Amino acid sequence: MFAVYAARIDRDQPLSGLELGERPAPEARPGWSTVTVKAASLNHHDLWSLRGVGLAEDNLPMILGCDAAGVDEDGNEVVLHSVIGQSGHGVGPKEPRSILTERYQGTFAEQVSVPTWNVLPKPKELSFEEAACLPTAWLTAYRMLFTNAGVRPGDSVLVQGAGGGVATAAIVLGKAAGLRVFATSRDEAKRKRAVELGAVEALEAGARLPQRVDAVIETVGAATWSHSVKSLKPGGTLVISGATSGDRPSHAELTRIFFLELKVVGSTMGTKDELEDLLAFCAATGVRPVIDDVLPMDRAREGFERLAAGEQFGKILLTNP
Repeated sequence: MFAVYAARIDRDQPLSGLELGERPAPEARPGWSTVTVKAASLNHHDLWSLRGVGLAEDNLPMILGCDAAGVDEDGNEVVLHSVIGQSGHGVGPKEPRSILTERYQGTFAEQVSVPTWNVLPKPKELSFEEAACLPTAWLTAYRMLFTNAGVRPGDSVLVQGAGGGVATAAIVLGKAAGLRVFATSRDEAKRKRAVELGAVEALEAGARLPQRVDAVIETVGAATWSHSVKSLKPGGTLVISGATSGDRPSHAELTRIFFLELKVVGSTMGTKDELEDLLAFCAATGVRPVIDDVLPMDRAREGFERLAAGEQFGKILLTNP
């Protein structure tokens, strides 16, 4: 079958290890389901995999892709939960948690096989493309906001790095939940788009906010860390799920963190139950993922290049006929 896969690890030029071509189709195994992929979405996780983060060389070649929506063996329209091994479901009880493609072949192919426990019904209200956006970036944003930040309607939130998948999801979900959302971006067009999606104001990276906020959604890392900490109210919460600009900020702001009793919370992906809630939320409210571009699977390299350059606003989708 046709697939998009990591053939080599290159930490400096990750796209040099990206290949498109034929790979073996999934083999049937007890307790697993094979899904025909209709749509799959790109994540920064795919770029990190090409750099060897979370993906060992002895697991190569590895079909990339965490997210997908498609059709199972019985003809049901489904969405995949991307976390394998959580609580022992679908695999051996002692297997640690991992994200699809760290140990198992991914979704950028005609078919993918996952534990049957990881297969959820796709709401009829969502297209395959919309549903495929949700299991990584949108689920991450959902958990960051509503589980780990603990915000309530009327609270204020800063979303760093408007345009990225998680940041875009946080703006849309925050608006829908009645939050006062501020956003930042170095790009004027992305700031304008953030406001169109529901941010009350979008500022240049590092700019002083009109008010301090109850929570910060942080995925950028080193470049925005100090600004994130300084933007919080006393007792506020900074939730971090990524560090695309690096994980070693020049100023950790430790004094401010302890003196203002700030909370720093790490967040990774989300649970199957949270994905079910997110799917239901989107179906019931009309909230839909922001899609930057939809490409056929054989044009995957264009999508990877766009993601690597930071040119996208929202999700990039790959589709099969």
